[in-house]
Parts: sequence; C-alpha cells; structure tokens
Amino acid sequence: MLSKLWLHLKRYKFKYITLAVLVSAIIFAKEVLIDIVYIEKQYEKNRIITPWGEKIKSGNLSVDYSIEQALTDIERLGLNTVNVPVQIDIPSLTANAAVINEESQKKAIELIKKLRLRGINIILEPYPYIRNGELYETQLDPSNKNEWFTNWQEGVLSPLIHDIAKPYKVYALCIGSNFDKFEQESNYWTNMVDFVRAVYPGRITYKTNWWYTAEWDTQKNGLHNTYTAKLNNPVLEKVDFISVAAYFELTNQDINTVENLVSALYSTQIFNRHQNVYAELKSLSMKWDKPVFFGELGFPKRNKGTIHPWDPEPSNLVNEQEQANGFQAYKEVFEKESWILGFSVFAIGKDDEFKNYYPSDQSIRVINSWYR
Repeated sequence: MLSKLWLHLKRYKFKYITLAVLVSAIIFAKEVLIDIVYIEKQYEKNRIITPWGEKIKSGNLSVDYSIEQALTDIERLGLNTVNVPVQIDIPSLTANAAVINEESQKKAIELIKKLRLRGINIILEPYPYIRNGELYETQLDPSNKNEWFTNWQEGVLSPLIHDIAKPYKVYALCIGSNFDKFEQESNYWTNMVDFVRAVYPGRITYKTNWWYTAEWDTQKNGLHNTYTAKLNNPVLEKVDFISVAAYFELTNQDINTVENLVSALYSTQIFNRHQNVYAELKSLSMKWDKPVFFGELGFPKRNKGTIHPWDPEPSNLVNEQEQANGFQAYKEVFEKESWILGFSVFAIGKDDEFKNYYPSDQSIRVINSWYR
C-alpha cells in the first residue's frame, strides 16, 4: 500500500514539475519574443531614410574606448551605427602572425550587447595593432603573403564571425583596413570575400586608404597609378559597399573657411594638384555600381588640420573650428549624393588630451545635423 501511494505521489510530483517547466518555458519564450520585437523596433527607429536612400551615420571607436563614453557619444552625435574595433596584435611590419586580443574581444561583445538593445547597427572591424600600436597598418608588409592571408582568415576573421558577427547579427564586417602595401593582392582578397560570404550573412566591406592625384602629373607610373589601381581592384566588385578612409589633403592654408574647403574637394589646392576628390570617388562608385562609405572621416583639432588630415598633430595650435569646417564641407558636398552610403566619424569613445580627432563641440553640432 505504501509503495503504491509513493508511486502516485511521484507521478503527481512529476506532472507538477513538468507543468512548471512548461510554464517557465512559455514565459521565457515570451520574454525573448518581446526582446526581439523591441530590438527590431529600435533598429527601425534608428534607420536614416533620406530622399537619396538609406544612410549610415556612424562613429569609429578608439581602440581604448570606454563603453560609457561610447554610449554617450552615440547619443550626442545622433548615430545609428558604430564601428566597433577588435584589437588584432601584430608584432612587426613584416610579421605573418595576427592574434585576436582577448580583452578587446570581450569588451567589444559587452558593448555590442548594449548597442543591440538600443537598435544601433554594428560594423565590426579587426583593427591591426602593430607593435603595441606604435606602427601604422598602412606600412604593414608581411614577408610571406600566403601565410599572412591564411592566418588572417583562420585566426582572425573566422573566430570573429563565429563569436561575434553571426551570434550578434552585426550589420557589416570590414575584412581589412588600409593595407596599402598589399591591397593589390587581388586573388587573396577576392578569395577572402568568398570565404566570408559563405559563412556570414551580413554585409561585407573593405576599407581602402585615401590617395592623391595631380593634373600636372603625366608620367606613366606617376601619382594617378595609385588611384587607377584602386579603381580597377576586383575585390571591390565582391564587397557590398566600398569603404574609404577619407584623409584627403585639401588646402595649403593653416585656417580655412567652409567655402574654401568645399572648393578644394572639387580641386585640391595643395601643391597645385587640382585633384577632384568628388569626381574620383564618384567614379569609384560608378565603376563597380557600389555605394561609397566614408569608413573614416576625421580632422585633428589643429591649425593645418585640413592640409594633412591623416596627421594627428599637424600643428601645436588648437583650432576646434577648423575641424568643424572640415566636417561641414564634406556635409555640403556629399550629404545629398545617392551614391554615398554615409560616414563614420574618426574617432569617438575616448576623450582626453591625446585624442586630437575627438570631435569638438562645434563639430558635434555639424555631425548631429547631418541626415537630420
């Protein structure tokens, strides 16, 4: 009798436990569905639709960004996207090895979780950090290209896709940035895009560095050769949009009006090059029928900031208005172009005495008004 009673109790207990588990599962599923709907609504709210199409309004995070500052900057600048870097440690300019920095990856994931809840899109970028950040990726020239590309694909892109890009549904993956010395290794790069396309459903881009041409240069292998090589690089046919780090040298003057900078974008003044930056970017877009995205757009808060925008300290004279004028000039020239996908402000997420590119109050007002 006691044994039968015990079996009945166990049976009822099991039913109650099963019912409790079922109720918990329903509640959990409902909460997940609510989260998904909330995120989708946030994404919809943060899309920027203009008469010229949907636009990206982004900011590049400094590698040493703080999450709190990043979230504050997103609000202040009115961004709908953030370029999130993951530090990739490279020991030298000729090294073939590239290793994901674990702490940087953890911080990126923590931030991306917060960004998704706010409906902010993410561009994920493996950020080359050469010899502890002392050297620039534009000078990287691996001694064995085959080994480097294998390491970059298997040791960098593959785990970033598996651990971040796919599970957190990032908007786009930048497969490489400003690798001037071996950007023309077209077979390697096109194979890289094919590999990424097979395992990652989001958008793919490659960020090419700025260039210069001169109307007086008529040599066969002169200044135009760099631009021609970029224009004809078959990897651009493979990507979804073309990213450009837009540090074009514009003027000869320490201080410039917006009007002068606008004019310089159609005909640069430095060294009388008369480079038509606008026309060359448009040709790049038309050649491959792909939109151009300013993957980095920034000016140091200094006199001469638009002479050499790539130099964080072209002068020791602080000039916040010169930086703002640079942003305003790009806004006036490119905001209404349908072939321009948008821009990413370089750089946000950390503001201290060494961050010469962090936008000034004047620049923030200009950036905030872009695509309003």
